[in-house]
Amino acid sequence: MKNITAIRLLLLANFISGIAQGMSMIAVPLYFSTQGQSNWFGVAYMLITIVTLFWAPYAGTLVDKLNRKHIFIGLNIVIGLSIGSIALYGWVSGAMPPTLAALVFGLTFWNYGLHYPCFYAFMQEITEQEHYGKIASYIEVQSQLAAALAGAGASFLLIGGDYGWIVIDAWELHHVFAFDAMTYFVALGLILFLKFVPIVERHPEEGSTFDRLKAGFNYLKNEPYIFLFGIITYAPFVVVLMHVFNLSPIYVTNHLQEEGNVFAISELFYALGATISGIAILKIFRGISFVMAIIIMTIVTALQFLILMFSPWVWVFYLMSVLLGMTNSGVRVMRVSYLFKIVPNQVMGRANGIFGVSNILFRILFLGIFALPFFHQSNNVIYAFLILTIFLMVSASILITFYQKFILKNKS
Repeated sequence: MKNITAIRLLLLANFISGIAQGMSMIAVPLYFSTQGQSNWFGVAYMLITIVTLFWAPYAGTLVDKLNRKHIFIGLNIVIGLSIGSIALYGWVSGAMPPTLAALVFGLTFWNYGLHYPCFYAFMQEITEQEHYGKIASYIEVQSQLAAALAGAGASFLLIGGDYGWIVIDAWELHHVFAFDAMTYFVALGLILFLKFVPIVERHPEEGSTFDRLKAGFNYLKNEPYIFLFGIITYAPFVVVLMHVFNLSPIYVTNHLQEEGNVFAISELFYALGATISGIAILKIFRGISFVMAIIIMTIVTALQFLILMFSPWVWVFYLMSVLLGMTNSGVRVMRVSYLFKIVPNQVMGRANGIFGVSNILFRILFLGIFALPFFHQSNNVIYAFLILTIFLMVSASILITFYQKFILKNKS
């Protein structure tokens, strides 16, 4: 690969900041769950997602207009300073207000809305086409290794405990946020050293933000099957987000009747499964089209939620976490590989931003439903799993219906 050093620096920067980001994204919902405020957090999560609905398309226009290295530099500075300031407030005051805890969650989520479209478009820009599948696997492996370490860190540092040879005092939220902020500046240092030669040249685009966004919509309007694929293949990701950040803490507390460390440990198992998938998924589905592999894994994900509905055992929860990690990660590798091949780099940021809008709309719908008190009472969280199972099966059915169209688009 011509830009192998730049690719390694990007992956390393993403890995380092991903560990602390993952800990924050585990710590905040766990904090609200242990405070008996999971319903309040569900509302906050929905509001954060609504803001993202408007942010994602605009972020896509920035990715396609600006130098992507410069975007990473600015993003790390702004988010690092913002979360660092919140951590400092908690350190000085000795308390972390729920609103500020939710704000850190929101800042991290909004960071994802620009970071990942930019990250994928940048990788496509500096990678030769014959290496797209390999790069998609590399991205997934480093992301999930970071998530695994975040889950491990959360399980030990957020809960604390006496492990015989070492005693760990539980971290407070401002400790987690301070660690998070620090890693943004470590990532910034790595990005500053990044040098690359574009594999795909982008031409400058004139006009307003609206004009550039309209150009992205027009591209997808003329490519309806790419548009449909980009929307429908988000289904496993939407479902897993609902599971991890909204439903799992409730499931552990109300269904399994266990402590918060079970939720944190499940994140470690999820990341383990996702890492294995990132390494092996292309070999597992060798000879099978990207689209068929996604269909299979979407159906398997639905079956996993059915098992969780009826299982009272923690070990099954851990096993399903591993399998959920494998299927969700596998879908993402296949999805990214497919989109890298068929979407021009000139509009990749806007395409991902527009796809992200549908992702956000689905999340708003489910967050609105799952914020109802019904799902937070007794063992009613299992009905949320039933809704997500139906959603996955409908998505798989749509992919099956238009399978030949997607295959022909990949060959064109």
